[in-house]
Amino acid sequence: MKRAVFLVLGVAFAIPAIAQDLRPLCPTRPGLGTPPCIVDKGHTLAEVGVGDWTRDRDGDMQSDRVIVGDMLLRYGIDTQSEIEIGWTAYGHQRDRAGTSVNRSSGTGDVLLAYKRSVANPDGSGLSAAVQPFVTLPAGGAAIGAGDWGAGVIVPISTDIAEGVSLQLSPEIDAAVDEDRSGRHLAYGSVAGIGVDLSEAVNAALELSAFRDDDPSGHSTELLAAAALAWQPVDAWQLDVGSALGLNHSSPDARLYFGVARRF
Repeated sequence: MKRAVFLVLGVAFAIPAIAQDLRPLCPTRPGLGTPPCIVDKGHTLAEVGVGDWTRDRDGDMQSDRVIVGDMLLRYGIDTQSEIEIGWTAYGHQRDRAGTSVNRSSGTGDVLLAYKRSVANPDGSGLSAAVQPFVTLPAGGAAIGAGDWGAGVIVPISTDIAEGVSLQLSPEIDAAVDEDRSGRHLAYGSVAGIGVDLSEAVNAALELSAFRDDDPSGHSTELLAAAALAWQPVDAWQLDVGSALGLNHSSPDARLYFGVARRF
């Protein structure tokens, strides 16, 4: 199955772009938040996290997670809305406590989402959308949640100066319990500033705060993130990003990079 997915993506990425009057390329990656822009009707935006590494330390316990092939396909069904499907091809988790090491690996869950614009679907000016989503337990124990989850995101962006935008992504979830059965309330938001460094390069600085009311123990995750995206041509984007945990409940560090292609 992995080979078939990569083959489909490879063929899609190789198809020459057809010159059309399209909206500016607006991938979800590489930021932590969700943009309100909508993919053009009849077009698909393929986004792939090529590599993603996260480290978390807690006393003598250290966890490292590596994710490869974190894929998201977005398809514009009309001028105001799109559908999305996401899946992670491979994830590896390594937990070390003293001299004891435990390793696990597997695929991720499936994400299904629908995003509807309520203002400026091209992402210009004051832009807003509503995105309900559901996750299906298709993955293994390494990176899969073990049960279905659901939630809704209300992404908003607005221009505050020439080449500078403010972005918000409030979210509320029925998140899967840590014991992999049942759901609980989780909520929070990502706030960020996007800056156009040139016609082809954009930088983003973000803060993320999420409250998780898991029955096993409540926690609040705080992250600071920075990302850089380069669009050498209208249909392509290459990106890199990083995040740092700001409190004990957050992962210590994360580094990731990926690519997006519209066709």
